[in-house]
Amino acid sequence: MSTTLPAVRPITLTEIQEARKRIAPTIVRTPLVRLESGPGFPDVRLKLENLQPINAYKLRGAANAVALLPESERKRGVWTISAGNAGQGVAYAARQAGVPCTVVVIETAPASKIERMRALGAKLIPVPHEVAWKALEDRSFPGVEGAFVHPFDDDNFIAGHATMGLEILEDAPETVAVIASIGGGGLIAGVGSAIKALRPEIKVWGAEPETAAPFALSFAEQGPREFKEWKTSFVDGAGGRSVFPRMWDRMKPVVDGAIVVTLEETRKAMRLMAEKTRIISEGAGALPLAAALTGRAGNGPIVCIVSGGNLDLKKFCELIAL
Repeated sequence: MSTTLPAVRPITLTEIQEARKRIAPTIVRTPLVRLESGPGFPDVRLKLENLQPINAYKLRGAANAVALLPESERKRGVWTISAGNAGQGVAYAARQAGVPCTVVVIETAPASKIERMRALGAKLIPVPHEVAWKALEDRSFPGVEGAFVHPFDDDNFIAGHATMGLEILEDAPETVAVIASIGGGGLIAGVGSAIKALRPEIKVWGAEPETAAPFALSFAEQGPREFKEWKTSFVDGAGGRSVFPRMWDRMKPVVDGAIVVTLEETRKAMRLMAEKTRIISEGAGALPLAAALTGRAGNGPIVCIVSGGNLDLKKFCELIAL
């Protein structure tokens, strides 16, 4: 790491409110809809971030982070590391700013995400997952130039995501729990920051797949841990190999716990959303609903963040048919 990073600090309510104004022309104020799942199920509301222009929440953080880069840095171009959604967000914001964008992309990313990044003008450098994860730690990659926009460990990125928390509380003040999937941790750190600043009694839960659940392990052992049994799956937008120590420090004060769900539970949640609300969700977007349906977050009202819907339609049909 070539530079000393600023110390981890809380994301303030003022920052979040300013980010909301800044990104308003770029993002969609997404709806919150009730999932009509019938008696015996928790009262669930879906925050439909899959309806953003890039079909994923990452546009909130990317738009804020790119806008706040000094002009001298931004004009050199920007780059990020991504499994697809952060890359789309940064590429979208870079195109609006009229600057080039490079994405070091995990080579197993769905074709739909790769195609969208290219369509937004991004230069792509495919790498294996372990190489991308190492680059995230190092904040560097050989031969790539421009201003680096970290896809989760960045105050401005997190503040952008936090704007979602303001919308949730305005649309559903009766909420008792919020569930968000955890990949790098930027989404839940942001939403948790907004929720806890305004309504600290509301529980904030993370959701992870059984194949990649480092936060649940870290929470159980009260410190950042590596998930040694990590496996790739269709849930490509959540579940990392480890919890970065800085992200542990960010998440711990604003997250109440973690719920681990099976891949089968995730598939069923994808199917349920398609049947009941005609929503197409990628695996990571369905994790919070799968977690809510376990009952571990209570009877609700529970807000489940549908973080994205970027999934090849053929793959989506195969998954929900199982």
